[in-house]
Amino acid sequence: MTTTTEPVLLGGIRRLVTLTVDGEEVRVPEGATILDALHDMGGAQADTPTLCWGANLTPINACRVCVVEVEGSRVLAPSCARKAEDGMAVRTDTERVRHSRRMVLELLASSADLSQASADVQRWMADYGVDADRYGPPAPPSTDRDTRHPGHHHAPDGSTAETVAQPVKVDNDLYVRDYGRCIMCYKCVKACGTDAQFTFAISAAGRGFDARIATELNNPLPDSACVYCGNCIGVCPTGALKSVREHELREADEWKPEDETVTTTICSFCGVGCNLELHVQQGQIVNVTSPSDHSVTHGHLCIKGRFGFQHVQNLPD
Repeated sequence: MTTTTEPVLLGGIRRLVTLTVDGEEVRVPEGATILDALHDMGGAQADTPTLCWGANLTPINACRVCVVEVEGSRVLAPSCARKAEDGMAVRTDTERVRHSRRMVLELLASSADLSQASADVQRWMADYGVDADRYGPPAPPSTDRDTRHPGHHHAPDGSTAETVAQPVKVDNDLYVRDYGRCIMCYKCVKACGTDAQFTFAISAAGRGFDARIATELNNPLPDSACVYCGNCIGVCPTGALKSVREHELREADEWKPEDETVTTTICSFCGVGCNLELHVQQGQIVNVTSPSDHSVTHGHLCIKGRFGFQHVQNLPD
C-alpha cells in the first residue's frame, strides 16, 4: 500500500456571517459583499441591477444602480462593494431604493444611447419605469469631446438633455468605439488594466460631464498600447465597444440576435485550453466570447481567441 506525504491544499477558511435580507436570513462567508448574498438568495434579489459590476472584475463601485437600504445607514449602500456584516439588515425593494435606481438609469439613458445595451439593462429600464424623455430632446452630437479641458464645458440652457453623442471611432479592423453609448462604468479600463490584460492602453480622462474613456494623448488605437485582445468588448454593458463585424451588421440592419445560436468549444491556437463561445447568426460567426466562470479564461481572451475565427468560416468566394 502506497501512502503520500504531500500536503493537501485547502482554500482559506472563513467564518460565516448572518444577515437579514428583506426579512429572510442569509449566511455568507466573511468578506462577501451584499451583492454576493443577493446572488446566493436567487429570485428577485439575484436580479439586482448592475452596470459597473462584473463577475470577473473587482468591484468598481461607479454606477450606483445596485444600491440597497442598510438598517442604521444614513445613505443607500452599493451592494457590489459593501461587505456583508453579521447582524446586518438589508432591504432591496423599498420605494427609496427603487426611486434611486430609476433616477440613475434615467440620467444615464438621457445622456447616452442605451438602445444597444444588454437585454438585462433593457429589462431593468422597463421594470423601473425609466422615462429619459422627460429631460427633453437630446442635445446635438459633439465633435470635440476628446479635446475638452476640465471646466471648459458650456452651461446648458435647459432646452435639451446634454448628451455624450459623438461620431463612432473606426480606426482598426477589429473593433469600434461608439462612445455615444458610453456610461463611464470603467469596466473596460479594469479589463485592460489590473483585472485582466495589464496593457493599460485606455484610461479615464476629463472631469465631470466631460469625463471620457481615452487612449494616451488621444492617439488612434493602432498608435496606442492596445494589443486588440478585445477584453474591453467582453465587459462593455452598453454596446459602446463592439466588433467591427457586429457594427457593420447593425449599420446594415442585418443584426439578428433573435436568430443567434451559441456553441461552446475550445480554442485551437495553443494548449492553454481557453473555452470559446461562438455566436453565430445566419451561418456566420459574428462574435466570440468566453464564460466569465471558466477557470482558465475567467471571461477574458487574447486577440487570436476573440478575433481569429475567419479560418473556420465557410463563406462563398
